[in-house]
Amino acid sequence: MIEYLDLLMFAVAILVLILGFPVAFSLAGVAIAFALIGDQLDVFPIQFLKAIPQRIFGTMTNEVLMAVPLFIFMGTILEKSKVAEDLLENMSKLLKGIRGGLGISVTIVGALLAASTGIVGATVVTMGLLSLPTMLKNGYNPKLASGVITAAGTLGQIIPPSIVLILLGDVISNAYQKSQLNMGIFSPDTVSVGDLFAGSLFPGLLLVTFYILYQFIKAIIDPNSTPKKSLESEDINYKNLFKVLFPPLFLIIAVLGSILSGFATPTEAASVGAIGAILLAASRLTKEKFVTKISAGSFIILLFLNSLFDLRLNRSELELFDIIPVILASITFIIFLISTLLCIYKLYLSDVLIDSAKSSTKITSMVFIILIGATFFSLVFRGLGGDETIENFLTNLPGGIFSAILIVMIAMFLLGFFLDFIEITFVVVPIVAPIILQMGVDPVWLGVMMAINLQTSFLTPPFGFALFYLRGVAPNSVKTSDIYKGVIPFIFIQILMLLLLSLFPSIATWLPNYIFS
Repeated sequence: MIEYLDLLMFAVAILVLILGFPVAFSLAGVAIAFALIGDQLDVFPIQFLKAIPQRIFGTMTNEVLMAVPLFIFMGTILEKSKVAEDLLENMSKLLKGIRGGLGISVTIVGALLAASTGIVGATVVTMGLLSLPTMLKNGYNPKLASGVITAAGTLGQIIPPSIVLILLGDVISNAYQKSQLNMGIFSPDTVSVGDLFAGSLFPGLLLVTFYILYQFIKAIIDPNSTPKKSLESEDINYKNLFKVLFPPLFLIIAVLGSILSGFATPTEAASVGAIGAILLAASRLTKEKFVTKISAGSFIILLFLNSLFDLRLNRSELELFDIIPVILASITFIIFLISTLLCIYKLYLSDVLIDSAKSSTKITSMVFIILIGATFFSLVFRGLGGDETIENFLTNLPGGIFSAILIVMIAMFLLGFFLDFIEITFVVVPIVAPIILQMGVDPVWLGVMMAINLQTSFLTPPFGFALFYLRGVAPNSVKTSDIYKGVIPFIFIQILMLLLLSLFPSIATWLPNYIFS
């Protein structure tokens, strides 16, 4: 019994989480309880707990994880400023002449929102409120409409910049370094969040393509489920469409492009994204658009000056040629600062800023509290010998690496029926990732595989969060069974994506190798 104390601890933690107790307190509470039991049985050195404060401090000062609240803020401010509504409305008009065009527009907007907000709950609720009544009104099958909305809403899990990829990036990076140290490599290579962003970009777009192809095939096989045209016959205002579509696209390209090009770290890019979201929201909600244009223009000029000149002031020699661009940059920065502060003030008056700050604080607090609880759990689990137990199990499986990865993926998929992605990321991944990586698996490929697998946790009944989000805003005419049945094809599409990645790992690895090699 004593030798299985680590596995018993893991089972108890999963059971407590399934019962619905608060995640952070469940993980920490179970860990402390088993630490005391292990101490009494002389199988756990209680001194291990002294490392907790240092680990928490390291987590709180992790520069990579600082991108989490910034991206969350970026997403909430875009959502509350109704940018998503404008995108969905105009995209629906653009595709109104195509059979199933409304559903396809939901998928495309979902992908755009995934790249700009990355918040599944907000995306599903927004599109559920805006598009579901319209889809039902135009004759869409409730199952198909529900499946399209929930699946599109979860794209924020895999399309960068994604919160799950940032969290996975930190965990995978630590696991990769640990695996190399275990192999005797004392100058280990690193894997960054930027690597995962690059690795997930093409699989994410491929997943969007599969969603759209499914809707085309569905329209051919079952024409009654996807009407040809919308009941509304409004003309398309291409000028207005450009105004609505271009700013979010520009922001996405600026944020993601700066990371992939190596121009900025994920945290720095997240800061740019937060400022960009503020400017977009201010431009939409205020009549004084001139100020936002000045702020955006001055920021672009600053980037241009920084790319052409050395703006550092701590140099030993500064000639006249060096001073002029510094002065220009300083003046531009002052203009940018004043105009941006005015935009922030306008948002403050509209209550959008306060609401976004409150939502961002709640979500960020939830993530980091869970992370602290997971720190307790992983430390005690390792102290009880859990690492060795899992390693012996995975390495001794017949079939080697293939069997080990298959078992891990199946386990994560099944846990996704009951747990959300944060819980799985912080509890399961740190345990299995070092062992898998020690077998010679590419860390970027493994991270992308896990990200897509975790995406299914939002769709799989009975506790798929995207299903509950849609249920909360869906009309009574849409049954819960319709929502559950509607997501099944999209779950199979995600499984198909996993199979393709397992057969062709280069789908995930070619872009980061091309960019960062």
